[in-house]
Amino acid sequence: MPHVLVSVVAGHPLGARRALAARIVAAVTDTLDSEVDEVSVAIREVPANDWMAAVYAPEIVAHEDLLFKRPGYGPLAQQS
Repeated sequence: MPHVLVSVVAGHPLGARRALAARIVAAVTDTLDSEVDEVSVAIREVPANDWMAAVYAPEIVAHEDLLFKRPGYGPLAQQS
C-alpha cells in the first residue's frame, strides 16, 4: 500500500498539484506493480521561508540514509 508524501514550496496551482499526484500514481503503479486503489498521495505545501526548518532539517537531513536523490542545495549538496 504505497503512500507518497511530497513537500513542495507553497504557491503551486491546484491543477499542477493534481497533475503531479496523477503522475506519481502512474509511476508507482507502473514501477511497483501496485493497483491504483492501493496508492495514496499527499502534497504538503510549505512556505518558502519555513522550508529549511520545516522540511530540510527534519525530513531530508534527518533521513539522509533514505535518500535516493540528494538535493542540490544546502549542506547535503556540499557533501556530494
